[in-house]
Amino acid sequence: MIRLTETAGPLYEKVKDYVLGNIGSGNWPKDRRLPSENELVSTLGVSRMTVHRALRELTSEGHLLRIQGVGTFVAPPKPQSALIEIRNIAGEIAARGARHRAEVIVLEKIRNPALDLVVAFEFTRRRPVAHSIIVHFEDDVPVQLEERFVNPALAPDYHRQDFVATTTYDYLQRATPLTEVEHVISAVAAEEMAARHLKIRPGDPCLLLHRRTWSGAAVATVNKLTYVGSRYSLGSRYAPSPAA
Repeated sequence: MIRLTETAGPLYEKVKDYVLGNIGSGNWPKDRRLPSENELVSTLGVSRMTVHRALRELTSEGHLLRIQGVGTFVAPPKPQSALIEIRNIAGEIAARGARHRAEVIVLEKIRNPALDLVVAFEFTRRRPVAHSIIVHFEDDVPVQLEERFVNPALAPDYHRQDFVATTTYDYLQRATPLTEVEHVISAVAAEEMAARHLKIRPGDPCLLLHRRTWSGAAVATVNKLTYVGSRYSLGSRYAPSPAA
């Protein structure tokens, strides 16, 4: 047991310091479920009211995410400046003098999304999300597998759109203008589903772009964009700030 009562200062602040210390040290990484209030009470030797106040304040400050009936989690990090701008893949392909077309594989509403999606959207309880899987072609060669999960509170008709006639980019720009973006890029081996739709072999090298977007304070989309490594490159050009 860690006895916070042996040190001076408000106990709830010391509970907050304990939680933030575990987050900052990496002991509790993002999306990790915290110990229950009862477990924290037992570990820290303080009252449940003290623990409850500390967790409530850390949630309001954006450090934690509390999901009704599930638990409290370390909140995902907020977005920083993106190295890659959001562009319309149809426009990119047209700019190269090629022909774009899209094939919709899945377009649906998920009533009971997985817990990792609830956390990624920063929902306080499980809520439905729209879901799409679309293959983008350049001159009939598949170059991108686009999987999107969309907050229906911001884009309620997403799952009813014709994404052969229009792109998800164009629809979302009309429905819910974006204010912040988070990008994480990694090199991966193609999984079976991606390989099948991209017409490559499982295990072939791909670029995977994880993207979350915000509209105001709300997470608008959680996306996974898979590119064939031999057919596509990612990059951008931007001016650094004076302090950089």
